[in-house]
Amino acid sequence: MHRQLLIGGEWKPSAEPGLRPLTVTSPYDGRVVGEVVAAGTEDVGLSIEAAERGAARWRRTPAHERAAILNRAAQLADERAEEIAAVLSAENGKTLKEARSEAGRSGDIIRLAAFEGTQLYGQTLPLDANPGTGQDKLGFTLRQPAGIVAAITPFNYPALLVMHKVAPALAAGNAVILKPASTTPLTALALAECFIDAGLPEGVLSVLPGPGSTVGDALVSDPAVRKVSFTGSTAVGEHLASIAGVKKLSLELGASSPVVVLPDADLELAASAVAAGGYVNAGQVCISVQRVIAHRSIAGDFNDALLAKVREHRTGDPGSADTTVGTLITEKEARRVEAAIQGAANAGARLETGGQRDGAIVEPALLTGVAPDAEIIHEELFGPAVAVSTAEDITEAIALANSTSYGLAAGIFTKDVNAAVQAAREVDAGSIHINWTPLWRADLMPYGGLKASGVGKEGPRAAVEEMTEAKTIVLHGQPWT
Repeated sequence: MHRQLLIGGEWKPSAEPGLRPLTVTSPYDGRVVGEVVAAGTEDVGLSIEAAERGAARWRRTPAHERAAILNRAAQLADERAEEIAAVLSAENGKTLKEARSEAGRSGDIIRLAAFEGTQLYGQTLPLDANPGTGQDKLGFTLRQPAGIVAAITPFNYPALLVMHKVAPALAAGNAVILKPASTTPLTALALAECFIDAGLPEGVLSVLPGPGSTVGDALVSDPAVRKVSFTGSTAVGEHLASIAGVKKLSLELGASSPVVVLPDADLELAASAVAAGGYVNAGQVCISVQRVIAHRSIAGDFNDALLAKVREHRTGDPGSADTTVGTLITEKEARRVEAAIQGAANAGARLETGGQRDGAIVEPALLTGVAPDAEIIHEELFGPAVAVSTAEDITEAIALANSTSYGLAAGIFTKDVNAAVQAAREVDAGSIHINWTPLWRADLMPYGGLKASGVGKEGPRAAVEEMTEAKTIVLHGQPWT
């Protein structure tokens, strides 16, 4: 499979022919999945020129016409879901079951975004409430597209996170330039093809695989780009914010998501949910359960229940129906995660199971007795391991939940309504789940973090608002008598 760049809706080679193409390989067995033309800074310039033309046309396209094109793209995404899932699993290493689930959501996200793009309501302004102003003036707000949106997406959900940026941006009337992760560009290109085949006008969509240090930086720093939507690490997010200049930014960054388990919790439910929420996509999820804070009185029983369920996971060929935990994205990442798990064990935690590495596969690990100040608590792991600490009461548990620099998502298991309300009020996280783990997301809900986990919200309605600008309009009449 050989794919070219998408520049303004046209498939093209790079304007810099000396650049080496990106070879996409399977993290499971190293086989070549495909080859993609790599973009350079000249391609960024050409894409921005095309986007300026496309944005001018697309913003003047009535919302119902934009929605019709997006709904056709959604239908194509549905029809091609199995093909896209196969590509996604091959280049990402997640299980085919997980890849099918992710690819199958693409059409629904496009439809949600298409609807929200037709709902750009404004508000009327009661100007006569201003002292000295009569009823001769009318005021209202009007929303318009931001213009050109740069979307930069990570490897871990190469369909889901592409759709959560591209679809709302297009629905709101923007032109979009997408830079997907260099390890997983094939899924992004396949989804972009759905929009082009659905009749998206020339200039409105570009896809530029390539290094973030060149392609990403050139996009983000260009003054013509009026909105940047990025998902990735906190360090890279801080860098992009430093070079962006004056423009709108949405940054969905790192996390160390906690789950609190209180004495009255349903331990079987909590253990089952954590055993799923800590290891989906080999733990390469920003809202993965990285740490559990269990009340000391039930920690032993909870650990026993969780250990039995973690041991049920099976690693191996992502295409096998028996595999429940796939590979990490690269062997280098697997080595990093292996070292972090072993480092926690060397620092005094008990490694109950897992942690061994075979190539890019890390066996699902469970660590108990983890000190609250341990590195594995405070640094994002992005791997298949859960660290369990203990707390004396809910006050200490909430303090520990808030003790990291992150604040993306959290969960609490309790039957006590008072404890649930206290957690909802006092845990500093963008989403808080009562009697479930953070690893749950409805595509229509607002999504984004606090503190070092980022700024801005995703979810079609929130994203459409973030990708538009509000203008205040005042119509001045003459006083009448």
